[in-house]
Amino acid sequence: MSVSRRFGLLLAAALAFGAGPAVAQAPEPAPSAGDAAPPAEDIPSDVETPARPGAGGDVVVPPDPASLKAVGVTLQGLDKVTGRTSAIEVPMDGTAAFGTLIIRLRQCITAPADEKPETSAFLEITDQPPGQTAANVVFSGWMFASSPALSALEHPVYDVWVSTCRTAPH
Repeated sequence: MSVSRRFGLLLAAALAFGAGPAVAQAPEPAPSAGDAAPPAEDIPSDVETPARPGAGGDVVVPPDPASLKAVGVTLQGLDKVTGRTSAIEVPMDGTAAFGTLIIRLRQCITAPADEKPETSAFLEITDQPPGQTAANVVFSGWMFASSPALSALEHPVYDVWVSTCRTAPH
């Protein structure tokens, strides 16, 4: 039997009978007045510990995304003739005009902070060129900020894509 095999068996036997190897442990430093609070197991469950300034008590916590309601969307629009881009603000269930396009927002959703960032909006876009009385539906569906080409407006003059949802507490 090899030496390493014999040592392994002896170590296993010693651990099985509770005679584990002696390991030197560094003594824990004595806590000073400015150290953090004691571990949670030392604090009774009915005692509340106050937040200390400078130790996370002054941190501003963002609002819970579930408590925010989408009130509109910010879109980007490109006029292919002039090469100009514009920010387009559309209120929820409202409309906005961009050139000859009329854009209506039906829904806007932003993924929670703990998931992959994504903003999507359900839009209905109609085109009403000058001199025509009827508007033609050119797009109706979901647009995604992270993948604008996935579901895009196909128009010879204009491009429109989602930027962000506008939210407010409800």
